[in-house]
Amino acid sequence: MSETKIALVTGANKGIGYEIAAGLGALGHRVGVGARDKARRESAVEKLRAAGVDAFAVPLDVTDGQSVTDAAELIERQAGRLDVLVNNAGISGDMDPGWVQDPTTLDLDLVRTVVETNVLGVVRVTNAMLPLLRRSPSPRIVNVSSAVASLTRQADPDIEIGPVMAAYAPSKTFLNALTVQYARQFADTNILINAACPGLVATDFTGFHGPRTPEQGAATAIRLATLPDDGPTGSFFEDDGVVPW
Repeated sequence: MSETKIALVTGANKGIGYEIAAGLGALGHRVGVGARDKARRESAVEKLRAAGVDAFAVPLDVTDGQSVTDAAELIERQAGRLDVLVNNAGISGDMDPGWVQDPTTLDLDLVRTVVETNVLGVVRVTNAMLPLLRRSPSPRIVNVSSAVASLTRQADPDIEIGPVMAAYAPSKTFLNALTVQYARQFADTNILINAACPGLVATDFTGFHGPRTPEQGAATAIRLATLPDDGPTGSFFEDDGVVPW
């Protein structure tokens, strides 16, 4: 078996996802750039290759079952296995001014759309990639979450957690809960799965508001993607350590 580790990063054509791909590539991983948009996907691959990363394009829409199946088949042909899966693709959903999603006026179709990508998309991709991950000697799964997923922080009036986001924040809480359930299911295997909080990062996702760079936002996910075999699983991390549920 080749010593080069194979990684797939979803939503890797820009922002934090791109920097996760770049960081893993810099560590010697061969990286699949998962993204829906062909032009952006190909541009990201070209940019990564120019930086010395062994990158390849993976057409991938996490909300489309056939697209996910096709992506797994492509990685099977390209590499024969998968060592790292980073579920980074996510959406916030439409916001009112001030990044507010008011629960009292919430459009249920908006909730469905956000959950379809942020939660069901992760399940869809993870389960499709599991046969490939099981071929790895040290498989790692990282779910990119958010500090707003923390119920402990959300419920503490003394902690500044940002505006009410009644679709996006619960979708990430749901994702965290799923991460724990996967960890329980994988308890007797060599698969480690954790959730990563990138912090408030200045990308187009946040309207370029935030004190952190995409490179900084990618750091925790990269660390969790490269954990040693005795590393943690079923936990939620940020730069400073464990995030309370």
